[in-house]
Amino acid sequence: MIQDVRLQVREFATPVAQKLGIGKISDFADVILLSLVFFTTVHNSLSPAVSGVLFPVSYGKAGKRARNNWDIRVASLVHAVIIIFLAGRCLKLPSLDQNRAFGWHEDAGFLLAIATGYFIWDTLESIIHFSDIGFVFHGVSCLLIYGLSFTPFVPYYAVRFLFWELSTVFLNIHWFLDKTGKTGSTLQLVNGIVLIATFLCVRCVWGAIMSYDFFVTLNSVYDQVLTPYLIIYGGGNVLLQGLNWFWFTKMIAALTKRFQGKPNGHKVVDGKAKI
Repeated sequence: MIQDVRLQVREFATPVAQKLGIGKISDFADVILLSLVFFTTVHNSLSPAVSGVLFPVSYGKAGKRARNNWDIRVASLVHAVIIIFLAGRCLKLPSLDQNRAFGWHEDAGFLLAIATGYFIWDTLESIIHFSDIGFVFHGVSCLLIYGLSFTPFVPYYAVRFLFWELSTVFLNIHWFLDKTGKTGSTLQLVNGIVLIATFLCVRCVWGAIMSYDFFVTLNSVYDQVLTPYLIIYGGGNVLLQGLNWFWFTKMIAALTKRFQGKPNGHKVVDGKAKI
């Protein structure tokens, strides 16, 4: 029965995918849907249930918005761990390396489907519980970039840019340490150093190298690519790189201020910040 439902989802998505020119996406429509449902469930059900038991004070006594931000972080952390593992399996796929613009592999398709489902959830969440336009731009840009990779178009780079999520793991740990009374602790300091180093290396340095390589590849095939793709991928790349450096400077400032004063005690912040 489950297999029949999955096939029906794929069949339903096929004419839409063909009309939009992203034919490969119909083969993974069921995975995208499952990914969306999974992260929505983590956010709305699993995180509240588990967090309420494990953190009765930090989570249980927090306000509604603060609890929602906590649940968002849990979903983000789960996604980061899953996506890093899957991306690692796709780094050395010959078919992608041999044709960095249009190469394709089913493993990369599965990875992109998980990411696409997540960023559908992420974009909707950023809009529904709006706090910063940067988060909306980030979600929409990632959704378009990873979704259109099913054309297929530059999945080689999509796999590598998903490794940015490595820094998200330490960012979320840092956030949870804040919310569980570990602000200014040695553990948070060590995690903060790892966070800064990881963010700088993976997003800012390696990300810049991959961006340069991406634009070289894009320039070599620009006459074979539709203009909307050039705008979305070129503009999205610049936007996301800009957000990386913007967030990096904010993290440096926040960590410097935090450990200069080393505040103590438990504090629940009713805000949202994610990278």
